[in-house]
Amino acid sequence: MFAYIKGTLEYKGNDYIVVEASGVGYKIFTAISTIESAGGIGTSVKLHTHLYVREDIMNIYGFATQEEMGMFELLISVSGVGPKAAISVISSVPPSKFGLAVITDDAKTLTRAPGIGNKMAQRIILELKDKMKKQQLDAVNNAGEQSAEADRQRTGAAEAISALIVLGYTPLEASRAVSAVYSEGMELELIVKNALKGLIR
Repeated sequence: MFAYIKGTLEYKGNDYIVVEASGVGYKIFTAISTIESAGGIGTSVKLHTHLYVREDIMNIYGFATQEEMGMFELLISVSGVGPKAAISVISSVPPSKFGLAVITDDAKTLTRAPGIGNKMAQRIILELKDKMKKQQLDAVNNAGEQSAEADRQRTGAAEAISALIVLGYTPLEASRAVSAVYSEGMELELIVKNALKGLIR
């Protein structure tokens, strides 16, 4: 419904901010890091938004970047993970580390988030890995040449591509971004961080 909301910061709560836009005050739930970096009251802010609707709930969740919103939407697609748990992960784990945690089975990184135990972390990894594999299979069916090129990447580059796919980028976008920054011997986390810089939308 809302791609983003841009307006004046009117209030900061523990887990939300209020942004006034065109005379309407929007209560937007968001990560602690976003609240802290939003600036002072009266500051102009812009948040990418997701409208979460259930039987008796209609809340707006806001994110500083498209990558964080992509993380949120992936997380709430996992069985048993609600918006509060998703926001907790976003507050504790940056997008680049999140993608790496999923593809490397690093449950410990995810359990840094309050409320995320080992069992839930393992479920997140399992379900998102399955989604990632499906995206890669679709890429094989729809873009054979692109997938063949990805197959020729070295292990580090291939894992970086997978991490970006976890964050919601298409296989083609991920492959191009990694190819633009990759060099022999680069650490996986550095590849992902540099590739993300080129993908910021």
